[in-house]
Amino acid sequence: MKNIEMKLEGTILTMKVDIAKDFGPSKSGKSITVASTEGNISVPGAEEVKVGLNVYKSRK
Repeated sequence: MKNIEMKLEGTILTMKVDIAKDFGPSKSGKSITVASTEGNISVPGAEEVKVGLNVYKSRK
């Protein structure tokens, strides 16, 4: 997981991403990766629930 913090409080999942970070070009090269779960992962404390997240910005 890159640049993502997850916290489960009761039934509320909160995800925190620093949008100032930059991990370089995406695999396709069309965008810049800001954060990624790098696939589907289990939510800590609720392993039956999965999340997949990609945060990106366009290349200029």
